[in-house]
Amino acid sequence: MTFDDEWSQLRAAAADKQSTRMRLNHAGSGGAASTSSRGDLVLNQDDLGRVGHEAYILHGRLKKAGDITRGAKDDGSTSKAATVLSSHHFTIGDALTTTAMVWNDQLKTLLQACAHISNHLDYTKKSHTNEDAKIAASMARRDGSAMPASEISKYYK
Repeated sequence: MTFDDEWSQLRAAAADKQSTRMRLNHAGSGGAASTSSRGDLVLNQDDLGRVGHEAYILHGRLKKAGDITRGAKDDGSTSKAATVLSSHHFTIGDALTTTAMVWNDQLKTLLQACAHISNHLDYTKKSHTNEDAKIAASMARRDGSAMPASEISKYYK
């Protein structure tokens, strides 16, 4: 599947969900399936978890496969090649060293971004679930049942 095909499918799915609106008279099942809506933005708690998990997986894969200073046998082949080329007075050796340094700097930045996304979305998912539970508890009747919207509106008169 190409990126354009996948992007088209995601846009179509988002358009289908666009009619979803937040309901104040309903508490989600454990927060996992609850949604928040603001204009055309719809956020599913499950989506946060999936995106955070994918960022975590990407971080691990990048960390393992992205280090070009090590070769397939973990022998530092890129660094060795740059050193050997430079020792034989090939200017490409210095260029290869510079390329490897820039690559590693960019890789570290990308790894930090993936870690930040993963950690932030994990935190956000937990925080929203806890907040939903607190709100549901504060809006419950004395017997523990959910307070209907008609009762909630009494507080705004």
